[in-house]
Amino acid sequence: MLGAMSSITAVVLALFAGYGGAWYFGMVEGNFSLLLFLATVVTGVYWLAERFYFLPQRHQAAAALARSAVQRRAELAKMGINQVDGNVEQAKSKLIMQPWWLDWTAGLFPVIVVVFLLRSFLFEPFKIPSGSMIPTLMINDLILVNKFHYGVRLPVINTKLFDNNSPQRGDVMVFRYPPKPSLDYIKRVVGVPGDEVAYLNKKLTINGQPVSKTALPDFFDEDSLRYARQFQEVLGAKNHRLLNDDDRPAFIPGTDEFPFKQNCRYSSEGVVCKVPEGHYFMMGDNRDNSLDSRYWGFVPEKNIVGKAFFVWMNFGNLKRIGSFE
Repeated sequence: MLGAMSSITAVVLALFAGYGGAWYFGMVEGNFSLLLFLATVVTGVYWLAERFYFLPQRHQAAAALARSAVQRRAELAKMGINQVDGNVEQAKSKLIMQPWWLDWTAGLFPVIVVVFLLRSFLFEPFKIPSGSMIPTLMINDLILVNKFHYGVRLPVINTKLFDNNSPQRGDVMVFRYPPKPSLDYIKRVVGVPGDEVAYLNKKLTINGQPVSKTALPDFFDEDSLRYARQFQEVLGAKNHRLLNDDDRPAFIPGTDEFPFKQNCRYSSEGVVCKVPEGHYFMMGDNRDNSLDSRYWGFVPEKNIVGKAFFVWMNFGNLKRIGSFE
C-alpha cells in the first residue's frame, strides 16, 4: 500500500507542478484561488490520513519492534548472552519518520491552510501591473486588499456569506473584470447604485453636482518621462490625486457592448451613465490612460473582491510603502 501511495502522490504533485508550469509559460489561464483551494483539500486529506492512520500504524510497528527486541534480549540473557548488537532506538526513529510523500503533503498542510484562510477571508496581496491608477498607485506596487470590508465571500465561487460595508465613492476597489472575470482589476469607485455619473470635457459630475477638482503642480511620470496635469479631487469623503493628459480627446473611443449600456449616453464631450442597482461605476485615477467603466461598463456587486488600502512593498522605491486613499 505504501508503494502505491508513493506513486499516487508523485502523480498528484506532478499534476500541480505541470499546471503551475503551464500557467507560468502562458499555456493555460491560471486561477490561483482554485489552485490554493485544491492544494488545501489535497494536503488536508493527507494530513487526516497521516494523523489517524499512517502515524498510528508507524507507532504500532515501532512498538512491536521494541517488544520484539525486549523479548530477544530476554531470551539471549537466559543463554548467558548480555551483549547484543543493534540500536533499537535508531530503528524505531526510522520507522516513525514520515516518508517523503507525506512530508510533501501532510507536512505542508498547516502552512497551506493558514495561507488559504488569510488570503480568502482577511487580506490578499496584489501587484499593480499597469499605470491606470497613477499617481495613487504605481506600476509594481505590491498592495494589500481587505477581503472582509465589503462582506465575507466563499473563495473560488465568490458567493457572499454576509454583508459588511457597502462600497463608497472614492474607495479603491479590486474586482473581477466583467468581460473576463478570471482577471482582477483595480479602479476607484466613482458611482454607486442610482447615481448619474457624467464625465464631460474631463470634468466629473455626480447627480448634477460637479466634483471638486483643484489644480496641483504637474506630475512627472518616470516611466514615460513625461509631465501630466495633476489635480486633487474630493470624491465622497476622500481626497485623492488624479492625472489628465491634454493631448487625449474627451470622447470615449472603442467602447464595448455591455449589460445596461442603454443607461449610457456617449458624445464627443464624453459620457453620461445612470448606474443600475447592484452595480458600480469605476474609473482609474490616470483618467486619460485607464480602461474602465467608460469603456466596458458597470461592475456587478458579485464581482467585488475587496478594498485596497496599503502598499506593503515596491522593490524599486521603498518610500512607496504605506497606506493610501
